[in-house]
Amino acid sequence: MVRWAGRLTRRCPPPDRDRGDPDRGSAAAYLVITVVALFALAGLVLDGGAALAAHGRAADAAQQAARAGADALDVTSLRAPTPAGLAANPAAARAAAARVLAAADVTGDITVTGRAVTVTARAATPAAILTIVGIDRVGGTATATAVPLHGTTTGAP
Repeated sequence: MVRWAGRLTRRCPPPDRDRGDPDRGSAAAYLVITVVALFALAGLVLDGGAALAAHGRAADAAQQAARAGADALDVTSLRAPTPAGLAANPAAARAAAARVLAAADVTGDITVTGRAVTVTARAATPAAILTIVGIDRVGGTATATAVPLHGTTTGAP
């Protein structure tokens, strides 16, 4: 029996390697497309999360800086007969807000108009995976406005 099995294998024609197979290499193409898609998704997840965290950091810094600026009151407005007369000292408000932005390691713009102190903060962080496609930094921007309040008012002028 062993002899017959040997003859049977000798009689089978060798596989034709010269003939073009239309499916040849399709697994490699599928693998390349899948790997690229997975890297894109990983970039969106990791760097998208970093961008959301940077936006949260910018919002936090903008709110704190606006409050610090609104707390820098003009001395003459403190002596006003009505609480509605409170106003921020523009130079002191800008300086206080800038200190908060610097401590939070974010950049921003500070605007003082009468009673209101508006801060726009920008925070950025290096990208982890999107650097492959040329995006080096991801970040977020937020704006906050604060006004000085008297006592325990709820923000109504």
